[in-house]
Amino acid sequence: MKFVYHAICILGLSVTLVACSETAPVASTANCAGRGMEKALDYYKNDETSRQQFLDACDALNK
Repeated sequence: MKFVYHAICILGLSVTLVACSETAPVASTANCAGRGMEKALDYYKNDETSRQQFLDACDALNK
């Protein structure tokens, strides 16, 4: 019984994490520095206007 419970929990968490990774990153202190910036820019690699808006929001956050 515990195995089934744990399997369902793992499956539920996996689905939640996959669903969360599809949203666009927002400008925050975590996303505007280091690894967060790399992931955000990778997300916007095919959309130059959104990428520039993200960078502008990061610049405004740092001022």
